[in-house]
Amino acid sequence: MIAKRLILKKFLKQKAKNDDEDWLNYFYNQPGSAPGTLEIEADALPPQISLIDYNLERAVRDEDLAPPQCRQYLETNSVSWVDVSGLGNASVLQKIGDVFDLHPLVLEDIFQIPQRPKVEPYADQLVIITQMVMLKDTEEGFRIEQVSIVLGEHYVLSVQEESHWDCFDPVRDRIQYNKGSIRQHKADYLAYALWDAIIDGYFPVLEDYGERIEALENEVISNPNNATLKKIYQIRRELLALRRSIWPQRDAINVLLRGESKLISPEVLRYFRDCYDHIIQIIDVIETYRELTSGLMDVYLTAVSNRMNEIMKVLTIISTIFIPLTFIVGVYGMNFNPEVSPWNMPALNWYWGYPVVWLIMLTIAGSLVVFFWRKGWFENMSGSD
Repeated sequence: MIAKRLILKKFLKQKAKNDDEDWLNYFYNQPGSAPGTLEIEADALPPQISLIDYNLERAVRDEDLAPPQCRQYLETNSVSWVDVSGLGNASVLQKIGDVFDLHPLVLEDIFQIPQRPKVEPYADQLVIITQMVMLKDTEEGFRIEQVSIVLGEHYVLSVQEESHWDCFDPVRDRIQYNKGSIRQHKADYLAYALWDAIIDGYFPVLEDYGERIEALENEVISNPNNATLKKIYQIRRELLALRRSIWPQRDAINVLLRGESKLISPEVLRYFRDCYDHIIQIIDVIETYRELTSGLMDVYLTAVSNRMNEIMKVLTIISTIFIPLTFIVGVYGMNFNPEVSPWNMPALNWYWGYPVVWLIMLTIAGSLVVFFWRKGWFENMSGSD
């Protein structure tokens, strides 16, 4: 997983200006591999299987199951939610595929990450590939993880890359404590609830970026520097990755809204339309933030230019004041002997010569300062830093 993340980071840097939305298909199996081949990363976490089986009257939760133990729950009329976290054991993953009768290509899409978000209907299953994002705990930015959802008639199978974080806790609480209407519906409503939780997870991330952009605006105006420029580019890259994770989900959910799957009832289909509205809202916010960061770049360049102009104004004023003084000192520093020729330096032997020269230079400097002040050249110079 880590190796792929490092490659992905390098790839994003190279493609930061490319709006190709197929960037998630950058990783492939070895050329010539058979369809459905599973290649497991050496550092991938071992799979952990948890299950929640529920109906209107009761909810049963079980942890650390083996794949064959899930089969008994699938044979009941209650709704069974099997959650798999971790992709580090090909044998266990293959057994999961056997229990749920997953097509080899579906198994490859689920366990060979990352994949582009999509929805694929099958005869008795509906496969949803999506992207989940969450804020990082110790630093700015977000983490992204692929989540696969397989919807059957009486079950939902969800597969995640890692086990230590997800956005499904509210759904688990609603099932366990019978909150809302989730236990009154079938498996299609559970699939909606999971995808809705994933989509809602984008809003805290966007809120964080809104605060970062607002703070960056103040920094650009008050004290722009090289670190500010790096922050702008960093946010632009992260927003681009966020856009590429949510944009294909709009097309994926359109497949469901066409009503081509018999596993989703018309009533639940209306809830998926609400998901579609949320996705459009997220895309609009991301596009707005991208425009704001582009505008911040212009503001940064303008602020740096204005700051440079203020510095040049100060240097110009100082140079203009010292030009006549330098001329006077330069002329009377030549030390031509007036006794040799009457055309040589006059006033070298004056008794008050030195104080008179200082008085003349101070008068010229003071006159120039008053002249520049009346012209308004000293306005806003205190804010040039």
